[in-house]
Amino acid sequence: MLKRFIQGLMLALCVSQAPSFAQEPVARIPAEKFFQPAEMNEVLLSPSGRYLALTTTKIAGRRALYVFDLNPGGKPTQAARFEGLDVVGVQWVNENRLLFNVTDLSLGSGSNYREPPGLYAVDRDGGNLREIVRRTFTSSETSSKVRDRSLAPNHMLLRVPPAREGASNEEVIIGELRLNAAYEATAIRPLIVNVNTGQSRRMPDLAAPASTAEWLFDSANEPRIAVSVDEMDAKILYREPGQAQWRQIGAGNLLAMPFTPRFFDASGRLYVTERIGAGGVSVLKRFDFKTGAPEDKPLISTGKFDFQGEPVLSPAGELLGVRLTTDAEDTIWFNPQMKAFQEKTDKQFPGHVNRISCRQCGQPDMVALVRSFSDRDPGQVVVYRAKEDAWQSVGPVVRGIDPAQMPRVDFQYYKARDGMEIPVWVTLPPGVKPGTKPAKPLPTVVYVHGGPNARGRPWGWAWSPFPYPEFMASRGYVVLEPEFRGSDGFGQTFLEAGFKQWGQAMQNDLTDVLQWAQKQGLSSDKACIAGASYGGYATLAGLMVTPDQYRCGIAWVAVSDLMLLAQGSSWIETDVSALSRKAVLSKRLGDPVQDEAMLRQFSPVLHADKMKAPLLLAMGAADVRVPLAHGERMRDALVKAGNPPEWVVYPGEGHTWLLPESHIDFAKRMERFLAKHLDGQ
Repeated sequence: MLKRFIQGLMLALCVSQAPSFAQEPVARIPAEKFFQPAEMNEVLLSPSGRYLALTTTKIAGRRALYVFDLNPGGKPTQAARFEGLDVVGVQWVNENRLLFNVTDLSLGSGSNYREPPGLYAVDRDGGNLREIVRRTFTSSETSSKVRDRSLAPNHMLLRVPPAREGASNEEVIIGELRLNAAYEATAIRPLIVNVNTGQSRRMPDLAAPASTAEWLFDSANEPRIAVSVDEMDAKILYREPGQAQWRQIGAGNLLAMPFTPRFFDASGRLYVTERIGAGGVSVLKRFDFKTGAPEDKPLISTGKFDFQGEPVLSPAGELLGVRLTTDAEDTIWFNPQMKAFQEKTDKQFPGHVNRISCRQCGQPDMVALVRSFSDRDPGQVVVYRAKEDAWQSVGPVVRGIDPAQMPRVDFQYYKARDGMEIPVWVTLPPGVKPGTKPAKPLPTVVYVHGGPNARGRPWGWAWSPFPYPEFMASRGYVVLEPEFRGSDGFGQTFLEAGFKQWGQAMQNDLTDVLQWAQKQGLSSDKACIAGASYGGYATLAGLMVTPDQYRCGIAWVAVSDLMLLAQGSSWIETDVSALSRKAVLSKRLGDPVQDEAMLRQFSPVLHADKMKAPLLLAMGAADVRVPLAHGERMRDALVKAGNPPEWVVYPGEGHTWLLPESHIDFAKRMERFLAKHLDGQ
């Protein structure tokens, strides 16, 4: 089996032309295909671009690490594989050495036996395996090749210095988490660790506050920014290179900082994000140390979208470009050669987001790794070698997904009843093109994201939390995903418009999007509402507040009792801390004392008698974010009201289900449920 797998991958790597993204049409794609694990997970070029590191589950169902020599005649090597464990979080340290974590992906997300991921180093040929950060079991239980000398589990990787030509690059920066009596991290102290020997040492006396919870390093790996945190108050401290003295350059509440430090470039310039204008939309700016504030003119502004992105830096720290997400992912290249190569790549793979990672970026000997994906295509991975001007296919991220059969995703705006513009994702069934109307209005699912103070999605294949929109649309439904007020990513004003609006203005946005789609001729009066976490709450609230609008509801890991969420319970385990309730939930959800009447008014568990539509209700048995009590109380209340839900609990799963079998089972239940309540007369 291993031989066949390697041969298959090597044949793919020898293809010297662009891969095809289309396949012959097949029958309706089953749920198992939508929710299968990715065939390729992490794919990374070595510092020189000669080697390709790749993790895959193709061997024995466990995610293992392989390294491929991309030179002609090169062979693949198994670098790391563990019995009963999966390799994740891979990074190259230098041309010969890699870092990675391990975890057990066969366990549900709520497993009490899930251990810290540890940190390991290994040579690309599988030799010299070393445990850098311990897990809770002994080294002899993982591999006889793991040597003694490792750090305790309360350590995490902070930074892998980019490999530079002529540098051995044997050291990385590890953070020691200082824990309080409740095992909560209160500070991080950086250490320097040699990945060959495991030997660690403290950084020179930094004289930074003991409560430093975040560090930012420059291209020379010097700590230049320290963020100290005291409950919800934070201070941003700065030091010049080689100096011991820190000075404060910013302070505020963690929920409303004046700016956020992001990265340094090779010249030592600091880049920050700052909210500007009436909408409080964040932009990327350079920081002016003379004035002690961000520069007036933004380097990158993305209109109605908050800046969400990361720099693309050369090994020396030169800012080559910025990868960002607006409605879709894009890269703004400052390097003219890379800008030209992006244009070349986009012509090669039109209609796709083409994410480029490169070595010797923009040079005649450049090697580039391209992950190409779209709303209909989970993605392909290809390698480009500038010397040969040739594309080599690594392969598809998943198999069995025919883009020609898949739904299309459109991004639009609609006006809520109070005039606020709300973004919405519209996933259309196969055969319906964005910007056109179906032959007749179609049954519809209003799909509500979690958070609620989070962003739903960008354009592309909905990997997170799993492709439910694509799955539902593939069954013939229009899927509406509104970025309702209170969603993150669209400015502070838009975010705060959702504060203390559970079941109220946020819920109105969901009502309004369906009415908008009906006026557009997209949606019929056959509609269901669905979602997880806050989306699950919104589903329950939709059936409660607008009982005549929906023919059914599908809610999973759903909040049903706002008072229980706001005040907690002494006998129900939860991972929502007292500080989070006091400083965050009281502001965004409501205070359990001052806002008790409101919280009870909009708690579905107290108003089950108003909910008439059928409900599919699912929970994770080990959920500590939204404990099982929320679902059990809602179920019992509906039974008492004479409207028992279809009820399912997934053992071992927590709040974000991890096991494909959980999603496959639930998707099949969802498919049957929607067909029963939306497809009939």
